[in-house]
Parts: sequence; C-alpha cells; structure tokens
Amino acid sequence: MSECVEKCLRAVSVDRIRSHIKALEGVRHPVAAPEALERAAGYIRGVFGSLGYPVADHPFTDRGREFANIIATHPGSSPPGRRVLAVAHFDTVSTTPGADDNASGVAVLLELATILKSLGFEHALQFAAVNLEENEHEGDPQDLGTRGSRALAAQARREGWEVEGAVVLESVAYAGDRIVQRVPAGIPVAVPTTGNFIAVIGNEASREMVLRFERAVRRCEDGLPWAPLVVPGNGELIPDSRRSDHAPFWDHGYRAIMLTDTTNFRNPHYHQPGDTLETLNLGFAAQVCRATAALLLDLAGVCGPS
Repeated sequence: MSECVEKCLRAVSVDRIRSHIKALEGVRHPVAAPEALERAAGYIRGVFGSLGYPVADHPFTDRGREFANIIATHPGSSPPGRRVLAVAHFDTVSTTPGADDNASGVAVLLELATILKSLGFEHALQFAAVNLEENEHEGDPQDLGTRGSRALAAQARREGWEVEGAVVLESVAYAGDRIVQRVPAGIPVAVPTTGNFIAVIGNEASREMVLRFERAVRRCEDGLPWAPLVVPGNGELIPDSRRSDHAPFWDHGYRAIMLTDTTNFRNPHYHQPGDTLETLNLGFAAQVCRATAALLLDLAGVCGPS
C-alpha cells in the first residue's frame, strides 16, 4: 500500500494545475460575469465527470436567485455519512480574473481528485467546489460572503453528516523567497517575514488537523515551508482568520482548516486585474497539493487501490 501512496503523491502535475488555472482564469462573478461563472461550474463538472466520479449539484438560494455548489464523491467503505471534505471556491469579485483567488485552489482541488482516484478509502472523500465565497454586493458590510459553504455546512448539520474534517484551499499559489510577508493585526504568534510558506489556519477544535498537516508535510519530503495558526473559539477575536469557507464549518461545530498563501497580506494583485496566471508559483502550488493529498490520505484512511 505504501508504494501506491508514494506513487500517488509523485503523480502531482504542475502542467495539469496550470491547465486548470488557465481554463478558469477570468472574472467569475454572479452580477458582473454570470455566464463566466456558469462556464467555470461547467468546467469543474466536466473534469470531475471525466475522472468517473459521481457528480452532484448542491443547490442553494441567495437573495432570491438559484446557485449551486458542485460535489464529486469518492465513496468510502465505512457506513454512509462519514466523510472528509476538500473545498475550494470558484467565484471571484467583479474586478479580477482570479488566478490565485481562487482558480489556484480549484486547480489543486481538481488535481487532488485526479491523483486520489486510484486509491480506496475507509471514509468517503468529497471534493466540493463552492460558489459565492466572495461578496456579491461588494461594499455591503452585512454581506460576509461564504454563502455556498454556509449552505453546505448547514445541510451537513441538518442531515447529521459525520465530517472527519474539511480542508479548504484558499489562494495557494502566490509565494516566493523575494516576496514580503505582512501580518494581520492581532496574530499571537511569530510569522515569517518572507512570503514563501503556506499558512495553515485552524481553531482549537481543529488543532489536531493542523498537527496532522505537519506530518503530511514531513511525509512529502519536498521542503514545503508552512506556518500554523490555531485561533481561540471560532476565530471571533481575529476576524482575518475567518475569511474563507472553513468558517461556516467551524460555526456548525465541524473540524476544518484553511490552507492559504495569505492573499492580501502578501499578494499585491489580490482582487485586482493583475491576479493572473503569470504571477503564480506553480511549483509551490504542486507542493501544497502533495501535502494536502497526504493529509487527506490520513484523514480518510487509505486502504489500498480502488
């Protein structure tokens, strides 16, 4: 089995990650570019379907309009309901082509679905591309985004899903040894000053997941720099720690972590027209993909070839 796992981790492809980002790049916004948003959804469905996964839309309503998350399921051998989630949002704000935020996260999600297809798992593994993470009504302080993941987490709680953990990929490809890292207010730990690492954000209930990510990084042995942050409660004292699709899972009592390049605290192109494929470090994204794959293998309980 170890040989199968190592082969899986080695199979991560920078070329496939690049191809996915290139296909998704462009404004994907429910008001400014609704057709592009739907094309992105169609592309994601198509990739999942081409891999042979059962694919389902998870519909939800937002301000009277119908939207959907897209979920591909790798069935597990344990009783129905127990699952591990890998999550990334595919929408953008109205001002950016969103290569890093968040075509990079979606590209890694699709690559994970590709390389993990050949393995079997104890728990179901679900790849969820979620919609409306960004703020449709930009400038509205009452609209906090994460609407697709809020709908998904709420359904999970209503239906009693046993979620072993949710891993959220939020902008994972802007990094380098010459990039200056800034620090959000209120962070209680030392943060590297060079933006060459992936940040791993968990709450107290998810501390074990953060530690398991450390083991996953060591298993890959490819030198991925990473920095952990475990926040008290559900991150209420550090609002920047809640700025993605992990927060609704925290709020519903599930373990979840966010993997992020820290977006605006590092990337000058955040939510700008300059957030393009050419600015990204795809080798870094591939390292994040390998470490995330190793974590999912651990959480879902790999049990050999599928």
